[in-house]
Amino acid sequence: MKRRDFLKSLLALSIFAPVSRLLAKTVKKTASPAGKDAKVEKRTINGITVPLLGYGTMRLPRKVKGEPAIDYAKAEKLFARAMAAGVNYFDTAYFYHRGLSEKCVGDLLTRYPRESYILADKMPVRLLKTEADIERIWKEQLARCKTEYFDFYLLHALNGRSWKTAKRLKVYEFLKARQREGKIRYLGFSFHDKPEVLDEIAKSYKWDFAQIQLNYYDWTQYKSKEQYEILTKYNIPVIVMEPLRGGVLARLNDEARAIFKRADRDRSPASWAFRYVADLPNVLCILSGMTEMEHLEENIATFSTLKPLSAREKGVISGALAAYLKKGTVPCTDCRYCLPCPVGVAIPKIFAMYNGYKLSGDFARFEQQYSALPEEERAQECVSCMACVKKCPQSIAIPEEFKRIIKETAKAKKGACGNK
Repeated sequence: MKRRDFLKSLLALSIFAPVSRLLAKTVKKTASPAGKDAKVEKRTINGITVPLLGYGTMRLPRKVKGEPAIDYAKAEKLFARAMAAGVNYFDTAYFYHRGLSEKCVGDLLTRYPRESYILADKMPVRLLKTEADIERIWKEQLARCKTEYFDFYLLHALNGRSWKTAKRLKVYEFLKARQREGKIRYLGFSFHDKPEVLDEIAKSYKWDFAQIQLNYYDWTQYKSKEQYEILTKYNIPVIVMEPLRGGVLARLNDEARAIFKRADRDRSPASWAFRYVADLPNVLCILSGMTEMEHLEENIATFSTLKPLSAREKGVISGALAAYLKKGTVPCTDCRYCLPCPVGVAIPKIFAMYNGYKLSGDFARFEQQYSALPEEERAQECVSCMACVKKCPQSIAIPEEFKRIIKETAKAKKGACGNK
């Protein structure tokens, strides 16, 4: 068997083996914009009921590309459409848009009755130095969000290092006290690390839910399968972040998109990815950062007409993933946790340029974009200080990826010059 065929077979087995199908009514097979009266499906696990589609506010529309300031006019229209369709779960965090996401959520959602929307926020554990920091940030978040309580509250981005900090400063105990006071309805955590670390965290306290990165790419590549199974074992409902892996699974490459197109010309790659995650019975809510109205409309259509994946459709996803993996892109989700770089390298921007080149094959465009970067922001300026690696949720060996990109693109440039 050829390596490519073997990879396809392996993926077909590994990414679908444990997936249980949801019980759902037969619905029209489409991902076109939803009707104005469409409502997204809700899901109940352990007595918690929320819309299956949640609104992630890490990527709200910006006034200026690359800058944190939010376009309130666009965001207001998006939030209003989401609320009308039952997408009333809003997830924010202290870091998002450099602190402006919490304020925007507070400014826009307080126009609605408090009981009409579900608000989730997170304690930034990696910022904490003393126990006093916990209460200071907690009060700051309540003020930014203009609320007296959070429906869902998380310890943000736990890993081996931040978990030690959380235990030392008794973060859980502080938040559990707030839950007893009625300031938090459901207490959980978000996670970026190895499955064994997750197992330790999951069994250490009573958690109402947990938030992990999960999609059909990460099911094996990022060990999301093991993470999902650990949380299911401990009866902890799962909230999913990065179902499209920062938009990557909505774009893919030509070969992968063609596979989806042949299977169903009316369904987008994003819809396939969402349905994959929704097929997992312990998934309570799936967060999507919807920057444009067309994204929101398509997602409303997907989540208001859900049906389980068939065996044939699972094979389609497996084939599309195999086609995408051949391209060798960097698994960056543009979360920007790696920034600021101590020496000023534009880390996610460089990876986005490179991935665009790998997917399109357009080296001339990559060279033009890269040459437009100020010299101090280029990959060659990386000093391998490893500060970014410690903060990267994807555990990307960023300095090593830069070396690979420099070497590969230099070779491509030499070849392009030789062909002239």
